[in-house]
Amino acid sequence: MVRKFFGTDGIRGRTNEGVMTAATAMRVGQAAGRHFLRGDHRHRVVIGKDTRLSGYMMESALVAGFTSVGMDVVTTGPLPTPAIALLTREMRADLGVMISASHNKFEDNGIKLFGPDGFKLSDEDELAIEALLECEPPLADAAMIGRARRIEDARGRYIHAVKQSVSNETRFDGLKVVVDCANGAAYQVAPSAIWELGAEVITLGDTPNGTNINDGVGSTSLDAICEAVVREGADVGIALDGDADRLIVVDEKGRTVDGDQIMAQIATRMAEKGALRGGGVVATVMSNLGLERYLAGKGLSLERTKVGDRHVLARMQSGGFNVGGEQSGHMILLDHATTGDGTLAALRVLAGLVRSGKRASELLHVFDPVPQLLKNVRYNGGAPLEAEQVKACIAAAEAELSGKGRLVIRASGTEPLIRVMAEGDDGQQVERVVDRICAAVQEAA
Repeated sequence: MVRKFFGTDGIRGRTNEGVMTAATAMRVGQAAGRHFLRGDHRHRVVIGKDTRLSGYMMESALVAGFTSVGMDVVTTGPLPTPAIALLTREMRADLGVMISASHNKFEDNGIKLFGPDGFKLSDEDELAIEALLECEPPLADAAMIGRARRIEDARGRYIHAVKQSVSNETRFDGLKVVVDCANGAAYQVAPSAIWELGAEVITLGDTPNGTNINDGVGSTSLDAICEAVVREGADVGIALDGDADRLIVVDEKGRTVDGDQIMAQIATRMAEKGALRGGGVVATVMSNLGLERYLAGKGLSLERTKVGDRHVLARMQSGGFNVGGEQSGHMILLDHATTGDGTLAALRVLAGLVRSGKRASELLHVFDPVPQLLKNVRYNGGAPLEAEQVKACIAAAEAELSGKGRLVIRASGTEPLIRVMAEGDDGQQVERVVDRICAAVQEAA
């Protein structure tokens, strides 16, 4: 079955266009609700959102859809994506929904769905919901229409849960931390959790107004936090994205630390404690070759998957791993969460700083990455990667890098972009290869 609604991470698009309309959101609520109406108990869905202006509209439409088929709704207001996964499981809900387009600008929005176990839906569940979206939904009898209410302790529940990921003896007293919340879903909970553990907290991106999410702040716009860490003399900076499932760290010198370095640091510590399962780490094809070489030197493996945290998670579950993630900052720590959690990963990083007594620049730059370059080419329809001149250019690049590096070319699953990445020991060669392929893609597009 061809997917019309679901992409690599739920349903996403520009608000009030295509699939991202209030009418579609209501149908998603009806279809997902019908799919998860199993058994004769009173059914419940937890709905959270980030801070986008369109979140109000999408939330209302989803509530209408779910209640119309007989499912009760609990709304939380703005909370990180991992908080909704947690609450879905803790509240014994049948389904969880996060309204967010993650790191995208405010004009976009999305719908992410979680099953009763707190994990993102399987392909089978998504395909079943896709099929139901094409049908007229059977509505509940008048007496069985669902009820909706908002819970006020959702933030506190999540803060308490992430704090439990570090030992009871761990305190962050003496640490000065800049926390950039991207004007997004974690603008209240992330600074609170870090402050409650004793740190001095300086906040950025904590004044959302509906249209400034990810606007010059957050894990995809790092200039502001890099400058703030140096200006304030902070020990470290924590940068989250719009729905706070990503983490990028900034050391005391204002240098960025990506997901590969964070995974290496966390995995090394866990291996030393005998707590690392699976014999290594799961990451994607985008992770740096330097990470693979570093882990191999420690006797650990790097398992690579397709891009997307759902693919990482699937391999973690099938292989018994408990640490995985993406270079972009998704950190999945299965001992504590069912999906990527930037705040939780940040607490582990801060705990490492306290425990080691090292500065962030010493602790977190674990390996030397090989030169890697990623460029995006935007296109307006068609399939530029199927063009013969593009295929020929890619084949020539692969031959040139053979034995000396890697090439990864893929279409984005969330935006009309072709992503071109190459890495190798020769940085100039890497740049030439990427530029040639980008030029070929642009011509074909």
